[in-house]
Amino acid sequence: MDSIARLKPHIVVMASGRGTNFQAIIDASKSGRLLGEVVGLICDNPNATALDRAERHGIPSVVVERKSYPSRREFERQLVSVAKSFSPDLIVLAGFMWLLGKTFLNEFPEKVINIHPSLLPAFRGLDAQRQALDYGVRYTGCTVHFVDEGTDTGPIIGQRVVPVMPDDTEDILAARILGEEHSLMIECINAVLDGKVKTDGRKVIIYGG
Repeated sequence: MDSIARLKPHIVVMASGRGTNFQAIIDASKSGRLLGEVVGLICDNPNATALDRAERHGIPSVVVERKSYPSRREFERQLVSVAKSFSPDLIVLAGFMWLLGKTFLNEFPEKVINIHPSLLPAFRGLDAQRQALDYGVRYTGCTVHFVDEGTDTGPIIGQRVVPVMPDDTEDILAARILGEEHSLMIECINAVLDGKVKTDGRKVIIYGG
């Protein structure tokens, strides 16, 4: 059975909320556009819509709540244990709202990527769309990056540019960015799983890209 399962690399998704990027990854997998197979969802929020998406598509899911553990280290140790149970080749943070530290990241070097709704290094952290509107930029976008211990500070794999319109609200801008997030995430996942992505310090080199 393991040889059959390994016909495609294993992808584990970590999410906290709606799971729209999680759904995009599932759809790409089912349509054959994704090089990997989604084998599990890890969620810190027992009420997350992402869990419903996993159930509908027959994807195993595990809830690991931060409040159930006395320290961040113990919380991350449990996340490591659950993630390893899926034998991941790549871990994708798709709206996972906790900052991961050494306890988790050291177990999966260059195997954890994240999607963020801005053109990093601009507008890191929460409410990136609101930050962009408040700053008055003409363009923003989305970024897929490797995860390090900082807040949206890891080496950048790919980015997409999105215009900011004069009458944009936070929700309208977020929706425009989200449309680009879905395709960028799939593109970057495939590049990483295909062995085309190498890091040289902060620089990410994509071969054949």
